[in-house]
Amino acid sequence: MAGAATLAFTDSNFESEVLQSSVPVVVDFWAEWCGPCRMLGPVMDQLATDFSGRVKVGKLNIDNAPTIAAKYGVQSIPTVLIFQNGQPTERVVGAYPKGHYEKLLTAHAAGKTSGSM
Repeated sequence: MAGAATLAFTDSNFESEVLQSSVPVVVDFWAEWCGPCRMLGPVMDQLATDFSGRVKVGKLNIDNAPTIAAKYGVQSIPTVLIFQNGQPTERVVGAYPKGHYEKLLTAHAAGKTSGSM
């Protein structure tokens, strides 16, 4: 359930792809059975294309990686965390329009974060 530019994060690649990334990383915590998560999928796919080379965008299925979801306090899905320098700096719980995420990603890609975590 991901577009060509959207990464799939797992237990085995989370550290290398997210925590050790030199660019900001968007992690969409989702599950196949979650309706709002499926609605958010195309938004994440478009953001992955729009921000290619500046920000990594990927999805982490909480049913396949419950330990990571628990580690970052994901209690409701969809939850989107933006990581910078290996640390979560933004949290968005629920599905929002594309513009909401674009604003956050533009700030992160430019190195201007609000640090609302």
